[in-house]
Amino acid sequence: MDFEVTDNSAKVASAIEGAIEAALHEAGGEFAAQAQRNARVDTGDTKKSYEYHVDGNAVHVGSNAENAIWEEFGTGIHAEKGGRNTPWAYKDRRGEWHTTRGKRGTRALTKAMQAKAAVARRIVEAKLKGAIK
Repeated sequence: MDFEVTDNSAKVASAIEGAIEAALHEAGGEFAAQAQRNARVDTGDTKKSYEYHVDGNAVHVGSNAENAIWEEFGTGIHAEKGGRNTPWAYKDRRGEWHTTRGKRGTRALTKAMQAKAAVARRIVEAKLKGAIK
């Protein structure tokens, strides 16, 4: 009995790697888009700043905007891990002065991750199934 063995392991590994990368890009886009939808809007700068980056087998989602951390966790008396208890004044972009004791965090990124976790799982499963037909 004659038979031939063909080693397709390199092709399979490449297909799996490609599927994982595609899934991470798609899931990262879902997380970033949901964070943008969850964000509070004043100027829109923080909302527009949510993005994702694929690094190997990981996707990083976040914002480089300075305001994003305050929007996520709150400030002053509303800060999640404790903050300033005394009021302070600030000048807004129109030159008007305001006094505040802080603002509540929106948890835009955390809520995006929670809302899209199942979607991301389905994306990964679908991409892997498509790669290993």
